[in-house]
Amino acid sequence: MSSMFDLTGRIALVTGSSKGIGLALAEAVAGAGAEVVVNSRNPDELEATRVKLADAGHKAHAYAFDVTDQDAVVDNIERIEAEVGPIDILFNNAGIQYRSPLEDFPAEAWRMVMSANLDSVFFVGQAVAKHMIPRGRGKIINTCSLGSEIARGTIAPYTAAKGGVKMLTKGMCVDWAKHGLQVNGIGPGYFKTELNRALYEDPKFDAWVKQRTPAARWGELDELKGVAVFLASDAAGFVNGHIVYVDGGLVSAL
Repeated sequence: MSSMFDLTGRIALVTGSSKGIGLALAEAVAGAGAEVVVNSRNPDELEATRVKLADAGHKAHAYAFDVTDQDAVVDNIERIEAEVGPIDILFNNAGIQYRSPLEDFPAEAWRMVMSANLDSVFFVGQAVAKHMIPRGRGKIINTCSLGSEIARGTIAPYTAAKGGVKMLTKGMCVDWAKHGLQVNGIGPGYFKTELNRALYEDPKFDAWVKQRTPAARWGELDELKGVAVFLASDAAGFVNGHIVYVDGGLVSAL
């Protein structure tokens, strides 16, 4: 069975992977044997991430580009394919958050949230799929969210974008499964990341998360790694168009 989860010899691109969930996904597939390409918009931060992965014994490359810029995406996917090799696994993970009451939500912030969280999945997914389709194989895993299913105050545009990612995942599956691609999503619950520090250090919000989540706690980043390797591996060869929620049971509970 272990050979089904072995990613040795495969190349994985993880967008938004200089830290947090993206870094955890990169560490997961690298630990399973994959050669990893990390990505963000910050070259210095990204190089530090590459060095961290390399120091851990993994083969890693850093490509800094903006996933909301379609021309930059196409150019860099071509570069990765030529300089590193064929992309076997794509994690569409880049995204941002912006909080504001919906009635006051700035139009420019709406466009920024939709571009970073939804447009980027289309741009990178399409560019990579154009290489995967002729090869007849490929894994695309999109980072969804609890916001793909349920809403919370002050983040309605984020919820709209992540709902779009959920349905785009299903649409990618329907269009590309016949070409040998598996397209699925991971929906993280509340995880202790640097971006969430203000939330889990707020006693009131911390208590709300623990009360709302059946597991009665926050998730740890290492708890995303198993599902990431599964969806990227041969073990998920007939799993397509699904969103796996790693949330301690939150979306199942009233």
